[in-house]
Amino acid sequence: MGMKGAQLDYYPSANEDSRVLFLVLHYTEESWDDSLRLLARDRAAGGGTVSAHYLVRDDPVKVYQLVDENRRAWQAGASYWQGTQNLNSASIGIEIVNPGDKNLATGVRNGQYAPYPAMQLDAVVALVKDIVARHHIKPDRVVGHEDIAPDRRRDPGPFFPWHRLYEAGVIAWPDAAQVGTKTAEFATALPSVEWAQTKLGKYGYLIPVTGKLDEHTRNVISAFQMKYRPAKYDGELDAETAALIDVATTPGGMRMADGKALN
Repeated sequence: MGMKGAQLDYYPSANEDSRVLFLVLHYTEESWDDSLRLLARDRAAGGGTVSAHYLVRDDPVKVYQLVDENRRAWQAGASYWQGTQNLNSASIGIEIVNPGDKNLATGVRNGQYAPYPAMQLDAVVALVKDIVARHHIKPDRVVGHEDIAPDRRRDPGPFFPWHRLYEAGVIAWPDAAQVGTKTAEFATALPSVEWAQTKLGKYGYLIPVTGKLDEHTRNVISAFQMKYRPAKYDGELDAETAALIDVATTPGGMRMADGKALN
């Protein structure tokens, strides 16, 4: 039975939290005009079938809200993170105007990613901090589209400065000393692909344990590398990558900027 039109008394319960569990970062792969058209207009008006809660323009830098945070934006698509599927219902999405590795003149992806303007990044970091603080989003739930859909997405790409979010106290980072020790250890003998798949599944990715370095496994490893070692994201399980994976999934390995352990 509905309560439309009724006068309701409000007695707030202490047993509640935000419906927003995740924050997902994207780049648009389009110019400003095309980004706005695709994200804000419906198909009948020449737009697309996707949206996001926020759109951060590159020039001039400005933050636009396209969808109310209490409503679902169509930004994550088929996705998975830490046991949750189809993250649209439980996430806020930020789209950043940036072509990624797409040549906007030809529409062809060439693997050459575009950098983000410094002022645009400043705006993104400030927005992320605000959203995370208001919704109490956990550090390991601030993710890129490439994390939750690694077979079809690469955004926000290798030029997105995840380390700045670590410095801002938003996400955790693998402890450098532990990574150094483990890199030396794994330089002698690399762990198996099965080991890496198990660890990456524990970290949050949807990854079957097959023992084979197949295309999906490479895509997952590459997404992980783009975040923590963006200088080389070839999807190969080398010693440094194995060390980062190990430290990221070991209690006490992930640290916040204040030195506190995440896990």
